[in-house]
This record gives sequence, structure tokens and C-alpha cells, in this order.
Amino acid sequence: MIGPSIRIKGEVSGDEDLLIQGRVEGSITLKAHEVSVGESGQVFADILAKTIRIDGKVQGDITAVENVVISKLGNVRGNIVAPRVLLEDGAVFKGSIDMDPGDSAARMLAQPAREPTAFPTPEQKAPRLDLKSG
Repeated sequence: MIGPSIRIKGEVSGDEDLLIQGRVEGSITLKAHEVSVGESGQVFADILAKTIRIDGKVQGDITAVENVVISKLGNVRGNIVAPRVLLEDGAVFKGSIDMDPGDSAARMLAQPAREPTAFPTPEQKAPRLDLKSG
């Protein structure tokens, strides 16, 4: 559990369920487990997990192998990829939902976690061509 007074910047990963009541910035990867964002939780990160429940605030993309639940107290700004998605009456959501069962989520699980970047890395920029006249 990440308590209400805890603030984390960086990558969170592991092999157990996680309850977030504090603030997390970066990325969260728990491919075979559940991530719950409690009422006081504030997440500014992409989340990849087996199941995800949001009762707090999330700004980032959410990918779940099984399902995503945004409760009536939840507030999500980002895209969701999961075979099952439940938005309770009163939930706040802005983004897109991809519910292709198995295809997108399975592909995400096969890929290594990506680092969130505000600007393109040198590898992401187009290659430079040097043309010589001759």
C-alpha cells in the first residue's frame, strides 16, 4: 500500500496487489496483479495490470488484462485498453476505450514497459541524412 502521505516519482513494479492512497508519478506495471487507486489516490502515470479499480484520480493510459472499474468517485483522463470496462454512474472519464478482448491487452503484456517522456528521445527522432553532391 502507498499511504496518503507518500509521494513516488518513477517506476512502480512488483509481484503483488497494490493499493494507492498517495501520489504516484511515472509508470505502474503489475502485469499479473490488481492495482487499486483509493479515494485519496492521485496517479499521474500509465498503469498496466491484470485488473484495475479507480476510486481516486488518474491521469494516464490504463491497460488491463481482465477489467477496469471506474467507481462513482473515480476521475480518469486517459485511454483505456481492456476486454471489460465498467463506468459506474457518476464516474468522470475523458479519453477513449478499446475493448478488443485479448488482442490489445495481450500485445501490451508482451511488450516491455516504456518510459514516459515529455519530449522525444534521440532514438525517437527521425534519422538524419547527409547528402553529398558529387
